[in-house]
Amino acid sequence: MSLTDDFYHHMNDRCLRLRISEVPSNTIGEQAYCIIGARESYLKALKISQWDGFECSLLESNNKTLIISKLEETHTNLERFLQDISIDETNSHLLFDLLEHEVQHHGQLIRYAYANKIEFPASWNTRYTV
Repeated sequence: MSLTDDFYHHMNDRCLRLRISEVPSNTIGEQAYCIIGARESYLKALKISQWDGFECSLLESNNKTLIISKLEETHTNLERFLQDISIDETNSHLLFDLLEHEVQHHGQLIRYAYANKIEFPASWNTRYTV
């Protein structure tokens, strides 16, 4: 989650509206909507030990300040929850699903960055050698 947070901190507001040209693509801001919604939805699922559908509280996918706030909020909420529980088999599957989802978005964000000539934050250069 820290890598995702770093990516959105690093870019400027204009980048949120960028797409990958000449292929079906949403925007970088809409990628944040999906990431934030997954964090919120998986936290809800972890609390009740089962998937209960996707919901996202992010209302503006072109507002960097709001995106950063929601990324930090969801990161903190998940960390706090995980400190207070023991992880059973169901929750371990949900956590792996959340991890897989976020990492898949990292791959997508790498493609967005290359396609739009966006520089990566240092943490991404270290983790992914981009």
